[in-house]
Amino acid sequence: MLRFRRFATVLAVCVLTACGNAGESGVAAATVAPVLLLSPEDLRTVTLAGAGATAGGPVITGSVQPEKRADLRAEVSAVVNQVLKDNGEAVRKGDLLVRLDDTAIRESLQSADASARAAAQAFEQAERSVQRLKTLQSQGMSSMQALEDAEVRRNGVQSELVASRSRVASAQQQLRRTEVRAPFDGVVSERKASVGDTAQMGKELVKVIGPSSMRFEGLVSADRMHEIKVGQPVSFSVNGFPDVQFAGKVRRIDASANAATRQVEVLVEFADPAKAPRVAGLYAEGRIEAQGGSAALMLAEAAIVRAGGQTAVWRVKDGRIAKVALQLGARDERRGEYPVKAGLADGDMILRNPGIALIEGQQVEFAKPAVAASAAAK
Repeated sequence: MLRFRRFATVLAVCVLTACGNAGESGVAAATVAPVLLLSPEDLRTVTLAGAGATAGGPVITGSVQPEKRADLRAEVSAVVNQVLKDNGEAVRKGDLLVRLDDTAIRESLQSADASARAAAQAFEQAERSVQRLKTLQSQGMSSMQALEDAEVRRNGVQSELVASRSRVASAQQQLRRTEVRAPFDGVVSERKASVGDTAQMGKELVKVIGPSSMRFEGLVSADRMHEIKVGQPVSFSVNGFPDVQFAGKVRRIDASANAATRQVEVLVEFADPAKAPRVAGLYAEGRIEAQGGSAALMLAEAAIVRAGGQTAVWRVKDGRIAKVALQLGARDERRGEYPVKAGLADGDMILRNPGIALIEGQQVEFAKPAVAASAAAK
């Protein structure tokens, strides 16, 4: 019985030892990290070129507006007879855009013409009478009083002639105002009148803009005005042109800030006017390059790992991943990205959206494109 007990005890120890060894080998197997399979969409190469570059100057927001623009309004009260151009149509300087009813003005012009002709005839007759009395007076056949009376009548008729001619000129000017013409070569941007409308004096009829004179009219916070000077370069994007980064320079800075928004208007001219948008009113935003500023690598929030006040990214290099500590700058309000002050170099490859189960030094493998994989399967 004692021998059996000793055998049972030895057997139990052996079983426990074997089980312990098996558990340790299982734990060791579990700590071996699997190969991380990556696709091109999982990676991002940080670079100073292209969209990776940024300027540290103030943000500027606004819209693209033409420098040449005219709001053509009715200068006389009349009914609209014709509208010859519509929105988007090109016009040449002097082209007729809107014609107003000129019936009443033409009648006034005819009346003024008739009065001017009558005054001219009366003046000629009064002038001849004065000349005749001068001749008679020099021969002693007329009194000085008669000559003076004739000169007074002549001067009165002359004043009436001047007034009648002024009425003619005014009527002619009013007649010309019934025809609204393009002040320069451009495009009709907004038509606000239709045939049959009653155009009161001052009513807006049509807008004409010069598409070749586009500029960026933006607003900058007054707190950043000390960083802006005329001639500074500006990099900005325009709504409707997602893949284009426009360049320009500060042309003019407004002399006063808006009392409500505390923003100052800044005019930016395009570096290449030929490539500027030809549509007015498009929203635009960008940055004015600060003097002495330099380009920086930019990171999106999704690529940054934060823990205990520390920031890092997972860099892919030599077929493995490594966690790299970063020093970041202030967030770019326009792009929502962070400039890298230290930790990464131009051309480094990082994980775009790192997970939580990554292991330092874990091996990576790049997935083959779907086309290549299907071809290999065949």
